Amino acid sequence: MSERKVLNKYYPPDFDPSKIPRMKLPKNRQYTVRLMAPFNMRCKTCGEYIYKGKKFNARKEDAENEDYLGIRIYRFYIKCTRCLQEISFKTDPRNTDYEIEEGATRNFMALKLAQEQEKREVDAEKEEEATNPMKLLENRTQQSKQEIELMESLEELRDLNRRQGNVDYDSMLLKYNPAELKEQIKRMQEEEDENTVKKLMGIKRKINEGEEVVECKELVESEDNKTESKITHFITPAAQPSVKKKVSKLNLLNLVKVNNVTSTNKTKESCNSLSLIGNYSSSEDSN
Repeated sequence: MSERKVLNKYYPPDFDPSKIPRMKLPKNRQYTVRLMAPFNMRCKTCGEYIYKGKKFNARKEDAENEDYLGIRIYRFYIKCTRCLQEISFKTDPRNTDYEIEEGATRNFMALKLAQEQEKREVDAEKEEEATNPMKLLENRTQQSKQEIELMESLEELRDLNRRQGNVDYDSMLLKYNPAELKEQIKRMQEEEDENTVKKLMGIKRKINEGEEVVECKELVESEDNKTESKITHFITPAAQPSVKKKVSKLNLLNLVKVNNVTSTNKTKESCNSLSLIGNYSSSEDSN
């Protein structure tokens, strides 16, 4: 059984290709090709819009007696999708585009018009420079000025890159790390809170010590009054001067009255003075 798709044909040993008759085809033959619409167009008969990229089965032929620098120009025929009106257009190798011939009108294309206008302006400038030497000189001086400005800006950018090349971005990022900043702020707040608490505790302690000192003073004064009253009650008139001398000596030794103190050691000394005064008064009573 032979293959269904045969690619290689059998040629007998006595095959002579020159004996095969040639087909006589017309000189300008039309070929059927598959193409897409090269631009947006509108049918003149029914007004149907044909957009760029729409596929057609077109007929292609060579444009007679038309070429551009030896390049052939081809003509295509398509039919409108609505009214079947024939539309023809051909290639334009000069502008690398297509040119509509009949059956439709090309839609407005802003980009193409802008490119054409730019091309016309460039051609006009070249022509003016060719005819006017002063204009050519002005354009050259302007170009040289622009080049100098570009070189200066380039040098500035190079200097900036050199300065930034020595910067350690990793250390900067670590320095301005938001997590570390938050921790540092938290630590500072905690230290401030501790300092305020210590200050408040110190003020409270001073107030308490001051109250204790005042109480000790009151106790000392009351005990002093009692001892003086007892001494004056039990001593004779002849012994009063000696008692006054002893009381004055106690006052000089700071055993009766206590100055303004803030430390606990001085409060203890005042309390010891009270015990000394009590012992002194008891000894006097016994005598």
